[in-house]
Amino acid sequence: MPDLTDRDDVQALVEDFYRNAFRDPLIGPVFTEVAHMDLERHLPIMCDFWETVLWNAGLYRRNALHVHFALHARHPLNAAHFDRWLDLWVEAVDRRFSGPHAERAKLQASRIAGSMQRRLAGRSGSDFETVRRRAAR
Repeated sequence: MPDLTDRDDVQALVEDFYRNAFRDPLIGPVFTEVAHMDLERHLPIMCDFWETVLWNAGLYRRNALHVHFALHARHPLNAAHFDRWLDLWVEAVDRRFSGPHAERAKLQASRIAGSMQRRLAGRSGSDFETVRRRAAR
């Protein structure tokens, strides 16, 4: 299988992911009934996001956390939502792509899901929030 190489690949991946996410019994209603997501309008934004995540393209200049805080206020998002989102993302990547960029897409999705979940719970977004500094001697 080829690796992710350009925006066309990202668009194919994002379309595949959302096609399955919209049909998913757990997270589908969050997208369709709570967020009322217009995929045609949202797709270019998500492509900008993933191009920025994968290749530092600098195309995404929005605040994804702000959007998810607003969504969380209307429909609390929990670990099951983030786990399912990540599972569907990884499945979509693995169906189409293989290579360093595909692996980065999965790793970054895992980091994003974890950080977002922690932030929505009022905690630090850092994966290292449990690391404590020792007192100086």
